Amino acid sequence: MEEINFEKKAERALLISVDTGDFDADASINELSELAKTAGAEVVGMMVQKKAAPSAASFVGSGRLSEIAHFCKINDIDILIADAELTPVQVRNIEDFADVKVVDRTTLILDIFAKRAHSAEGKIQVELAQLKYALPRLSGQGKNLSRLGGGIGTRGPGETKLESDKRHIRKRIQYLNESLVKIEKRRQAVHRRRQKNGAYAVAIVGYTNAGKSTLMNRLTDAGVLEENKLFATLDPTARKLTLPDGRQVMLIDTVGLVRRLPHQLVDAFKSTLEEALWADVILNVCDASSEECSEHVKVTNDLLSALGCDGKPIINVLNKCDLLPDLLDFLLIGRSVRISAKTGLGIESLLEEISKALPEKTVSVKLLIPFSEARIVNEIRQHGTVETEEYTENGIKITACAKTDYIETVKEYIIGSES
Repeated sequence: MEEINFEKKAERALLISVDTGDFDADASINELSELAKTAGAEVVGMMVQKKAAPSAASFVGSGRLSEIAHFCKINDIDILIADAELTPVQVRNIEDFADVKVVDRTTLILDIFAKRAHSAEGKIQVELAQLKYALPRLSGQGKNLSRLGGGIGTRGPGETKLESDKRHIRKRIQYLNESLVKIEKRRQAVHRRRQKNGAYAVAIVGYTNAGKSTLMNRLTDAGVLEENKLFATLDPTARKLTLPDGRQVMLIDTVGLVRRLPHQLVDAFKSTLEEALWADVILNVCDASSEECSEHVKVTNDLLSALGCDGKPIINVLNKCDLLPDLLDFLLIGRSVRISAKTGLGIESLLEEISKALPEKTVSVKLLIPFSEARIVNEIRQHGTVETEEYTENGIKITACAKTDYIETVKEYIIGSES
């Protein structure tokens, strides 16, 4: 399908929210504003209604809906963006009353991901998430499917796919799932090979726009896109990094996080997010200059816990400290480092912390030990395990798994590695 540029004219957007007290509505709608700008919209206004629960029919109350319709008319609003996941009924009723296209928070985030994905895997993940979200909503799309002008909420699989019958979409979802399974198997094979070879992996995780890509570029000259927008980079990047003690690690950048990340995206991007699960050390990067710094750290830690990363060494990397030189000491909770990826402040301390946090690694190798050095076999048992042992006319042939620093002392006898 030919790509159409919808960026010529920014859509004028009104953001709406219902504050039920279950979350910080002000912080959430401010984040929604940044998301809308990232998607290419011009945010004209924001309306928050305090209400015990959203209206099942129209999300906001009838009085507020009249205010919204009036605001849209006098301000030439092109799109309403709700800071929640709307039902098809709510979308249809708001559109019919206000005569303006309506999208919800999930659709907005999916739209940004569709715009930012470049790798084959990233595009598959985004399309899968969009189709899973669209499938139960096909019968209640309201005016969305009749609006052919493009814009936010229309990128990705495209309107022709959304108009297809559910059977076709289910077949497409099955195909995409199978494609992701194949990609995941290849990814796991790479992880296992890396572990057998004793290679270290360090994953960069954290809130979107916290400076992860800037840190990646500072440490490795990776050339990753740096942009002051949410989800500036979506596809994971891996680069080699040499630490001050000489050890080399694979540094992996991962997709950024936001509050209330749609579960469709968590599911679809699970293989990408699980880079953290395979990592030896996790860098939780946050924007120390943000008033929401502690909340951002919590969002990331909650997801890491959900992925099964409990117990892994995590270094809290407080980035952008050049913008807040008088950062209070109480922010340094646990293993934390203050840095500025932009200026280089604190980078040496960060590298030292990574070195301290790395676990002792083992590597599986094949060795041919001369009979005159038979004592080495016993030494290997002290430092690891001897998996196979064979006496040949040239010496003792063994397959051993031992700590990398010890294997380095007997590397002259290595005849191969397990891979």
